[in-house]
Amino acid sequence: MTTNPWPLALTGRGESPGSRLLAYVLIPLHATIRLAPLIFLGTLLIFLFRPPDVGFYELDRWGFALLVAACVVRALVLHKPLWPSGPMIWPMALLSLLAVLSTLGQPYDSQTWSLLAAKFAVPYTLYYLAGLTFDTPAGLRRLEIFLLFVLAYLSLTAIFQLLGWDFLVFPRYILNPEIGIHVDRARGPFLQAVANGVTLNLLGLVALSGVCRGRIRGAVAVLLLSALPIAILATMTRAVWLSFAGSMAWLGLSQRGILRKASIALIALAVLGLLFTLATPQSESTLLDRAEEQSPIDFRMAVYHSALEMAAEKPILGWGVNRMPPEIARRVEGYSAVAYAAHNSFLEILVENGLVGLVLYLSIAVGLFRLAWRKDNDFTWGRTLAGEEFRHLWPVLVCVYWFNACFVVMNYQFVNALFFTLAGIVAASQPAATRRRDAIAGAY
Repeated sequence: MTTNPWPLALTGRGESPGSRLLAYVLIPLHATIRLAPLIFLGTLLIFLFRPPDVGFYELDRWGFALLVAACVVRALVLHKPLWPSGPMIWPMALLSLLAVLSTLGQPYDSQTWSLLAAKFAVPYTLYYLAGLTFDTPAGLRRLEIFLLFVLAYLSLTAIFQLLGWDFLVFPRYILNPEIGIHVDRARGPFLQAVANGVTLNLLGLVALSGVCRGRIRGAVAVLLLSALPIAILATMTRAVWLSFAGSMAWLGLSQRGILRKASIALIALAVLGLLFTLATPQSESTLLDRAEEQSPIDFRMAVYHSALEMAAEKPILGWGVNRMPPEIARRVEGYSAVAYAAHNSFLEILVENGLVGLVLYLSIAVGLFRLAWRKDNDFTWGRTLAGEEFRHLWPVLVCVYWFNACFVVMNYQFVNALFFTLAGIVAASQPAATRRRDAIAGAY
């Protein structure tokens, strides 16, 4: 039987002055245990609304530092093992180390360090911290509710932009044409339509999981799932369209029961939304022009060719983090672009971190797929994000992430933070004895 290690200290009902003093001393620790999951959600919220080119852009760094401190203190107080374990920890650590060493060999550039944090340091740390922090059904429920609110917000924002209801779009910098790209699409607070689309797709799968687990019912489920296909369409991004259509078709063909019905319903809603859009002359022109646009494909082929040339010149350890864009701009002629990115995460890793980095990156990709089939995982927490229903959907989320990574570079901090947070939850396994020992955390 597990007992509270400080029942008197936390309630202040000790009979002696020493007990009351101990109560005041332990209040910060007690608050940290309770607030660590909320700090985690607050940090994700900062990543979501991190405004570019605005004075308080360092807020995400302070939030991340506070999160790490809170999670570590919580783990120490609850006697959780701090040494990382589980799949992909070593590939993540080695790839991060390789990226840091290559960055240290370059002149200091704040943008390079920000990219390194967004691609490696932040998501890989959240992968580890998520398993330590969301270790109770209550914590997982809070996370799921948070993600559903984010899905509703992003869907409504995308629909408002599609309909031209700009007065309802918040925050206002989403409509600012001087920052970010894709101002003519539903780009959300990410200021890039593809980041918005990938996030919508991932969160849509989380919502589908909630429907299957009975966490989302009635009008809420209908409204969320009805808005999703329209929001996906509003991103005007072909890779996002294909990944959404592919994920829904796969679930409709391979699953049974309510998940299959919900997937088929989403496909039907997407078709209806497409027909409605084509029925509007202005929307039809925009949609068809985007679907038939050829110039981005030609530009990307030129970038791919130059990137492969760069990889052949430095095949082992690569050119270093963020060294690719200026070199590509010098080699690619006849095009004028806002940014010369690789448009492929695997290709960028190969160019910037060489074959060594690509092997580590591929091992992480394969490890993410294998999480759903790990035999040592303990998916027994009822109908939560750590349950069996979500595990069945996990390979589909991984496919959505890596499919889009084949067409863009995954430098989006919130997208990476969201994906690797979910991965950390799926990867975390606690033996029954450990869970009984940590039963005190159930109240938090």
